[in-house]
Amino acid sequence: MGIRFYAIPNGGKRDYLEAAKLKRCGTSAGVPDICIPLPSGPYHGLYIELKRASGGKASNHQIDWLNYLRNNNYYAEICHGFDEAKIVVLHYLSLTPKAA
Repeated sequence: MGIRFYAIPNGGKRDYLEAAKLKRCGTSAGVPDICIPLPSGPYHGLYIELKRASGGKASNHQIDWLNYLRNNNYYAEICHGFDEAKIVVLHYLSLTPKAA
């Protein structure tokens, strides 16, 4: 079946009515773009904030979310482009649990 992941559609330009509707539905500024809800090593799951391969910069909301996730035992990273995201995913999946 493979590894399950999902995209979190918080980004993009929206008109006021669509933005208000999404806010009522629970969207939150800064939530990372992708989640792999699979424990690996000491982490509960992986979150990735995707940016362009060059020039993308995280917002304060995004940094706040990444710090929150890290403080709650999630692996959370900013990745610039597909190649960087692939490296992070492969590294995350290779982690082994800490010895008890």
